[in-house]
Amino acid sequence: MISFIGRRDKGSAPSGAGLHELLQGYSIEVMPRTAAKVEDFRSLLPEGTRVYIAHIEGTPIEDMVATAKRLSEDGFPVMPHFPARIIKDRATLEDWIKRYQNEAGVDQALLLAGGVDKPHGDFHSSMQLMETGLFDAHGFKRLHVGGHPEGNKDIDPDGSTKMVDEAMRWKQAFSERTDAQMAIATQFAFEAQPVLDWIARLRAEGVELPVHVGIAGPAKLQTMIKFAVACGVGPSIRVLQKRAKDVTKLMMPYEPTEVLTDFAEAAVTANAVPEQIHFFPLGGIKACANWAAEHGATPQRAAV
Repeated sequence: MISFIGRRDKGSAPSGAGLHELLQGYSIEVMPRTAAKVEDFRSLLPEGTRVYIAHIEGTPIEDMVATAKRLSEDGFPVMPHFPARIIKDRATLEDWIKRYQNEAGVDQALLLAGGVDKPHGDFHSSMQLMETGLFDAHGFKRLHVGGHPEGNKDIDPDGSTKMVDEAMRWKQAFSERTDAQMAIATQFAFEAQPVLDWIARLRAEGVELPVHVGIAGPAKLQTMIKFAVACGVGPSIRVLQKRAKDVTKLMMPYEPTEVLTDFAEAAVTANAVPEQIHFFPLGGIKACANWAAEHGATPQRAAV
């Protein structure tokens, strides 16, 4: 049984418990350039919040490691991205792992294919990174992988989910034959039901990895649409498109209250609910953290 900081154990459901229960123990994603704008993370995030660090193509590894070190020294569990397609070779991968470990005390990672069309080197998938055995060899205890409830046209150009589903079954098998603690962190979506249906389908196919559902934090509608298109969000983008047609709502910021309430209130089996919420703070880290606190997440800590 896998448990998470401030969260329920796998298998218990938040159905009917409301936003407060659902938001406990959320994680959040930052980039070096967005993290640099935050003066004190301890005044914003609940103690123990897992912070993912997105590695965008062109970001120097030095900036990534420095951000990881800062957050780790502030007491937050840090999970940097390892995008396979921007990693040149095995030696580069091992160098990154060692630097995160030795300089920032990192022992967990999110493994992704990465958002580039052409690999920069030897790797093109997260499975190849896992197969190197380097994360285990260097003491990484937790490995998360990406999930795409609405499909991924980079992986399945025909619009199906064949390759995505096959990869997820492989990752389930990997978790069973190794000691890695694993979970799925999904792309953000704007409707709950397609994600709940996807989780139920995974369970029916024997994939039992905990699912951390991606949610876009509050942001201007125009900003949200821009990121949704850039990130390849699927059919649930219609929620934004419908809102954009309403002149009375056009200038109002998007907030994830409705979609999160749907997750919290969904009448689904315990196996088909998200284990945790993962925020993409598209409107800013501070705005997202404050929104979460206002809607029932663990009270903010005083600055120290």
